[in-house]
Amino acid sequence: MIRVGFAGLGRMGTLMATNVAHAGFELSLWNRSRDRADRVARTTGATTCRTPRELVERSDVVVTMLADDGASEQVHRGGDGLLGANGGATRLIEMGTHSPRHVRQLAADAGDRIVIDAPVSGSVDAARDARLTILAGADESTIEPVRSVLSAMGSEIVCLGSVGAGATMKLAVNMLIHGLNQTLAESLNLAEAAGIPPATAYRAIEESAAAAPMIRYRKPLYLDEGANPVSFALSLARKDIALAIDLAGELGVPMPQTKLNLDQLRAAERVGYGERDMASMVAYLRRDAR
Repeated sequence: MIRVGFAGLGRMGTLMATNVAHAGFELSLWNRSRDRADRVARTTGATTCRTPRELVERSDVVVTMLADDGASEQVHRGGDGLLGANGGATRLIEMGTHSPRHVRQLAADAGDRIVIDAPVSGSVDAARDARLTILAGADESTIEPVRSVLSAMGSEIVCLGSVGAGATMKLAVNMLIHGLNQTLAESLNLAEAAGIPPATAYRAIEESAAAAPMIRYRKPLYLDEGANPVSFALSLARKDIALAIDLAGELGVPMPQTKLNLDQLRAAERVGYGERDMASMVAYLRRDAR
């Protein structure tokens, strides 16, 4: 049985690690906040590690689910980081949303270890139900030795070729998600201003040609954001869009609409919406109109 290490136990990571344990893998955990790792260990039967380096040395494969390039840099290269380990895991699976440049640099610096670029797309519910889509910057032969681990977390693995392609595709997907988030917020505010109740407007949108899976599964958040737990923090949405625009600049690709979306996310974050769900753009625009 493959020994799996998991680093990064946020909203998504906790659910993903739990599914790995439920699939029968021997699981070790590390998290910046040790008490969270201890809580997950108690519910899954996993063991905890004191450092990322220890996590690598006790595992065959290490999965990371980290918030951004900075967090990933610290976990991989900081004191007792993943890349400083002797022996242990031969594959590092990067599943957070990072810049392609960062992921390619990790792969270049990993020595004999193979870095697999495999960010995920899907909701918290999809993470809970192991229905995530895994966007793998790798070919089938690279994925095959860890397919069982990935399949414990996701229902679809899309192989995109080279390292960095997964990170690029994740940014492209999230551009669409956050663009839809902005337009949906504007649509609901327009309907409400015209006297159409939000729930009625939402039903019309759900049944229209504009409906998308996220509109259906995020409905409770858009209709009553404050009554539901945060699923995707607005600050993370801003981070994703900024990464996408940086990549577009490198490649010479114009993204006028996405730049406008980033301006709105930054404006909302400046006035305190950063830790709220991205659905809070409905409330932000309503506030702005007043």
